[in-house]
Amino acid sequence: MQTIDVSVEGIRTLNQLLHTEDHTGAIEVQNPNGRHSIAVGATIPVDVTVNGHVGYYCAGMNQHANIQVNGNAGPGLAENMMSGQVRVTGDASQYCGATAHGGLLVVQGNAAARCGISMKGVDIVVGGNVGHMSAFMAQTGRLVICGDAGDALGDSIYEARIYVKGLVKSTGADCELKEMRDEHLEELTQLLAAANITEHSAKDFRRYGSARKLYHFNIDNANAY
Repeated sequence: MQTIDVSVEGIRTLNQLLHTEDHTGAIEVQNPNGRHSIAVGATIPVDVTVNGHVGYYCAGMNQHANIQVNGNAGPGLAENMMSGQVRVTGDASQYCGATAHGGLLVVQGNAAARCGISMKGVDIVVGGNVGHMSAFMAQTGRLVICGDAGDALGDSIYEARIYVKGLVKSTGADCELKEMRDEHLEELTQLLAAANITEHSAKDFRRYGSARKLYHFNIDNANAY
């Protein structure tokens, strides 16, 4: 395992290494101390362990890497992630997983407002609660919330699926409670297992999704367009 102390060697040294195609072996990051843009733009299948709290945009644009943050994360965690896995053992701030296209994002604690905003295929599993406007304009992918959800969950949602175990303060425009069929129970069981969050049973969750009214033109609402 290669150790990088970013307080000495800097963030650029780490991020450049994550683009080095012939790099093998794991990387341990020491003394992040809330610094921004840690482990951004990884393009190789490498294990990265960050020991401490991180600031803005950690693991953004991730491809292939397996990144674990042993601490909390600031805004924009795994923003525009493409593939691989990102895990935070603590809490995540606003808009984690924003516009992410693929891979698995796991927040073992709570996530703040706009978790999964405009998600485009990523799977997000949150062990605790999420804030308001989570999954706003979510297009595809799955958001699993093991705790409660704030106001306007799934506002303007397209075809993403949301699974919630706790309370939903309110749903947003065009988001509604959906039937939980066997296929969804199986899907959710697999997601919880992949996230290594096994203390919850899929049968205790509810599914939310699009009512499919907002993004189809309706002549009765012509004056609103």
